[in-house]
Amino acid sequence: MTTIYSWNVNGIRAVARKGTLQSFISAHRPDILCLQETKAERGQADIDLNGHGYHEFWNSAQKKGYSGTAIFSRGEPLSVFNDFPATIARKYAFTDHAGRDSLTEGRVITAEYAKFYVVTVYTPNAKDDLSRLELRHRHWDPAFLAHCRQLEKKKPVVFCGDLNVAHTELDLANPGPNRGKKGFTDEERTGFQNFIDAGFIDTFRLFRQGNGYYTWWSHFANSRARNVGWRIDYVLVSASLRKAVKAAAIHPDVLGSDHCPVSVTLTA
Repeated sequence: MTTIYSWNVNGIRAVARKGTLQSFISAHRPDILCLQETKAERGQADIDLNGHGYHEFWNSAQKKGYSGTAIFSRGEPLSVFNDFPATIARKYAFTDHAGRDSLTEGRVITAEYAKFYVVTVYTPNAKDDLSRLELRHRHWDPAFLAHCRQLEKKKPVVFCGDLNVAHTELDLANPGPNRGKKGFTDEERTGFQNFIDAGFIDTFRLFRQGNGYYTWWSHFANSRARNVGWRIDYVLVSASLRKAVKAAAIHPDVLGSDHCPVSVTLTA
């Protein structure tokens, strides 16, 4: 069995300083741990991951203390690379209207294993004023899908992370007043649906239907305690891995971030 966890830690130094990351790793012992919004470079977090037997791979943003992803893996991957391959990066524009280049923000890591690829992603937020919506809709989401489909030509893909979108009305507590706002625009939801239409499987929905299952909660109005949240963190797999998926879960009991971890267990 292989257990893969994904968690937007909203600052790895903070969760390490509080001991939350260490206790989470000790309790759950993921084989592969994918992190988003690390907001740090390797070595800046005060945590001995080598003591847990992990190989570390980081993709940090050029802007200090911003964005960033990491993969911690018990088994050493066959290969690891950051961002998009040049063949894909050349086809899309990753700079938004404010001149911010999302390709410099450390948002994608791809690790190759014997039977599959694991890709972690921290998808750009559309922003309250939707200033990054066009980037998302016309460039980022199509580029990420193209990347995963290109990988599939060699072996199946598991991709996970903070996709910054609630796919359906079941994936947020208050869909009505949030329609058209960041994270729940038609464009962002279409971007997610394109993954499904391409054959990728939302693993959590193999086991749980309905609403009430969320992975992010606002800090305002005691939202987490009241479970007024959004499901914006996912693990998706290639259709060929469907029979290998033995469990998928959300872990709202894990504190330390405004997001909670999500996981999948594979026989592959």
